Amino acid sequence: MTDFGTANDAVAICKAVIIQIVPDVRIMDITHQVTPFSIEEGARFLSGVTPYYPSGTVFLVVVDPGVGTSRKAVIVKSKKGQYFVLPDNGLITPVVERDGIVGAREITNRSWMIGEGISSTFHGRDIFSPAAAHLVAGEDWKLAGPDVPELVHLKTVQATVTDNGISGDVIGLDDPFGSLITDVRGEDFKNLGYELGDKVTVKIAGKPYTMPYVKTFMDVPVGQPLLYVDSRGRVGFAVNERNFSKVYDVDPPVAVIIPRKGK
Repeated sequence: MTDFGTANDAVAICKAVIIQIVPDVRIMDITHQVTPFSIEEGARFLSGVTPYYPSGTVFLVVVDPGVGTSRKAVIVKSKKGQYFVLPDNGLITPVVERDGIVGAREITNRSWMIGEGISSTFHGRDIFSPAAAHLVAGEDWKLAGPDVPELVHLKTVQATVTDNGISGDVIGLDDPFGSLITDVRGEDFKNLGYELGDKVTVKIAGKPYTMPYVKTFMDVPVGQPLLYVDSRGRVGFAVNERNFSKVYDVDPPVAVIIPRKGK
């Protein structure tokens, strides 16, 4: 997973580096469309996908606005037995909080890198890809380098529940559909007293929107907005067969307020 996009050769080069070391490797793409430089989005995607992969999987993740600086390149092993090769910038935080870790190692072993000259701007090619390949080849992850006793921790923002309702944020878009993803847990929303079919008036970026709380998109007419609990258990806002973000000109991050029923 990267924020490299697919309009250039960067992803193909990283895969070629891996294949040179382990020709029979199976490589699967999560996405290369992480919003450029968005560590928070990359962390959310990584946390969302890892439960569906088995122990022993090696995740290579490059969302690295600090490339070439003093930030560490690391390998993290989770208590689920999964390995993560990535910059130490908080990308791993949600996984660590959920799964726990066995430990972390800084990648300093030059034999686990490519070539003599390590670039200052393409560590995906020069450090992360070859290190991931050495793991896949079965080499001991501790050979990568010294122990990292403490990883950079990404500050996670969570919605706040009060007697009046919930204050949270729109944290992303469910592209390409443009539905809004929030940090409001579905369980917390349901505790506000709403039932399916109820109209809910919410504030998004300070502007009120009234829409029904329904199970799925086709529960409202085409072109109409809805509030729903998405497949990851978070409150979302959508427009049936339309793009909520474009229709209402809303782009994250923005605040969202959901009042308790009757307030």
